[in-house]
Amino acid sequence: MTIDMLYSKIHRATVTDANLNYVGSITIDEELMTASSLRVGQKVEIVNVNNGERFATYVIKGKAGSKDMCLNGAAARKVEIGDKIIVIAYASYNEKELENYKPIVVLVDEKNNVTTITNELIGSDHV
Repeated sequence: MTIDMLYSKIHRATVTDANLNYVGSITIDEELMTASSLRVGQKVEIVNVNNGERFATYVIKGKAGSKDMCLNGAAARKVEIGDKIIVIAYASYNEKELENYKPIVVLVDEKNNVTTITNELIGSDHV
């Protein structure tokens, strides 16, 4: 048996752009991708803290250091520039893998600079 668990998340990133006329996806700064161990093409769930939208898309690599967090294509309609989002990736783990399970949680500031990388799940005191 496998269990789907949080693999990685970028917590409360700020949307920097919304490009309706792009093929689709979310563009994420390469440095944020590295910090969160996200891969190009990986399926992610996006949670918009401002309006409650929750949807899936895939990751494309943005320029390192750009602090990009851009929703593309139809997803651009689900955000506004400046919205806070959570980017979530899940993975399937077997019982043996869960013995050492540690998700990657990346906290960022208002400008999408990494402030903390932890393996702890974030509670209500980190909003």
